[in-house]
Parts: sequence; C-alpha cells; structure tokens
Amino acid sequence: MSHSYLPVLTKCPYVEVVSLCDIRPERARKQAEQFKVAHHYPHIDAMLAGEPFEFLINLTDMQEHEHLNRQGLEAGKHLWSEKPIANSLAAGQKLLRTARQKRLRLWGAPITVQSPQFAFMAKTLAQGALGRVAAAHADYGHEGPNWSSFFYQTGGGSMPDLMVYNLTSLTGLLGPAKHVAAMVSIVTREREITDVGRINVTEEDNAMVLLDHGHGVISHVQSGFNYFNPHGHDGSGEQRHTISIVGSGGFMGLVGYDWAPQGVDLATQQQPKLERHATDAAGYIWQQGAALAAEYLATGKELLVTPEQALHVLEIITAARDSQKTGRRVALTSTFRWPLVG
Repeated sequence: MSHSYLPVLTKCPYVEVVSLCDIRPERARKQAEQFKVAHHYPHIDAMLAGEPFEFLINLTDMQEHEHLNRQGLEAGKHLWSEKPIANSLAAGQKLLRTARQKRLRLWGAPITVQSPQFAFMAKTLAQGALGRVAAAHADYGHEGPNWSSFFYQTGGGSMPDLMVYNLTSLTGLLGPAKHVAAMVSIVTREREITDVGRINVTEEDNAMVLLDHGHGVISHVQSGFNYFNPHGHDGSGEQRHTISIVGSGGFMGLVGYDWAPQGVDLATQQQPKLERHATDAAGYIWQQGAALAAEYLATGKELLVTPEQALHVLEIITAARDSQKTGRRVALTSTFRWPLVG
C-alpha cells in the first residue's frame, strides 16, 4: 500500500515524510531509499519514540488498524487510516472520542466522496433531476488477491476490502442507512497465497447487502473475491455502470469504479437519451486521501470524508454479518452529517 501512498505524499507541498515503519525492516529500508526518507523503523514503538512527527498514516493489514490507530492517537498524533478504522463500531467510536479529547483529527479511507463524479451525482440528486428516488445498485469484485492471507481471515473479507467503496458512495449519495439485510457466503474455501501456501478461508468472499435509507429508498450492493473481471485491480479500463440510481423521473449511472470514476451517464424525462457528464478527474485519485488530510492540517480546508461516515459504513458491514447469522433485518444506530456538499 505504501507504493500507492508515498508517490503522492512525497510530492505534496503540505507534507514532509520524516519516517517509515514496517515489521519487515527491509521493506521500510527500500522504500526509505527510493523516496528519500531519512528514518525507518521495524516497529511502531520505535517510530513513536524516534524522529518527531505530527501525522501518522496507517497502511497495515486491516485487522491491525484498530490497535495501531489507538496507539497513534494516545501518542498525540493526527491519524489517517486505511479502511477500516476499527474492527467494530464501538471500538471505532472510542477512537473518535479519544481523538476529540486530545484535539486530534482522525480520518479513514476510502475517499470516493471527494471525486468530481460524486459531486455531480450529489448535485443532480439535490436538484431533483431523477424525480422521486426509488432504488440504487452497486457492485465491485475481482478474483481476490493472492499476495496476503489477511483478506481471507477473521476481520478481513470482501466487504471491508471492496464493498466499503460502494457503501461509502451510496450512503454519501442517498443518506445514512436505517436498516440492513444481507446474505454472505464463502465460495472458495481454500486459497493459495504467495510465500504462505494454501490457507483456509474463514471470512466471507461473496456478499449481497440491502440497505434501507428511509423514505422508501432501497439500495443493493454486492461484492466478492470470485468475480471474473478482465480489468483485475486496474480500474482504468472499466466502462460499466458500477453504481446506478433510478427514480420516477430519471436514471444516473457512474461509469467505472467509484475509486477510479470515468464519468456519469444521465437520462431524464426531459432528456431521455443518456448523456455523459463529469469526465474530468480534476486531479482526483484514490491514493490522495492522506495528502488531502495533510492539506487540512496545514490550511484548514475541510474534507467531505469524515470519521463518522467511515464508522457508519463499518456498522453496515458488521450488521450484514449479523443479518447472515440471524436471518433478520438489523437496525443501525450510527449516522453522519448529510447531505455531503462540497
């Protein structure tokens, strides 16, 4: 993940990268050499005790985020976390309380709500161009990574790795969800992992989630590690509508993945032929989240990304697993400020 973040951070005018940390010290050393970072450490304890810094960026395995985020906040660091911020809503809310008590900022990936395509879709909905919004669908999947086992172990799964993008986009567009009903499963029981060998899969690799957004609006999201995709992890060639929203007066489809959007197609009663809009990325890339947070710390320019929404999405994921276990629709307790307007 540092391969994705460091090229952006080291070019950001609001950032000086002073140290790197990896439990595989050789990786930290190589990255430090490549990106001309003066200090590197084999453990977070050593990094926190070493060269002073203000902003911690956590790119570790998703099961490790919670305790490392806690350690960073307790050490007085602003914090950007890859998804998810924590392993449960309660733990995540405790982290947020710690941040506020210490007057620190906490953010969590993904940043799909920062894209110009999201902005166009949110504005279109706010203008009522689709009429009475009824339903939405989103999907994201591929055949699953083979470079680490954490994706398939407890605390991993396709929902916190893949569905999290669509859940962030749809709750950002349609509002916080009120209830969740879901079915999840394991399709591929064993996986071959590089440098590890064959492992048993213990977390879902196939998920279908229904969200009740209130006022009659229902959305459906699916994700999985068993989806053939000719583009693999590279979203640049994807031209499908991976998110679609329909109402009584129109249809809107996001072209490409929401983390690498290509444009938005829109058709309405007044203009029934699909027209493509918002084709300019305007500098948006999914890897820039921590750099945007650093810009806020330097200038006060707020992000649309909030920890409250990240925790709401985390609750949806844990509620989906509860729904699978119980066969029931699960009521949600978290929310966030909405609508999201830049």
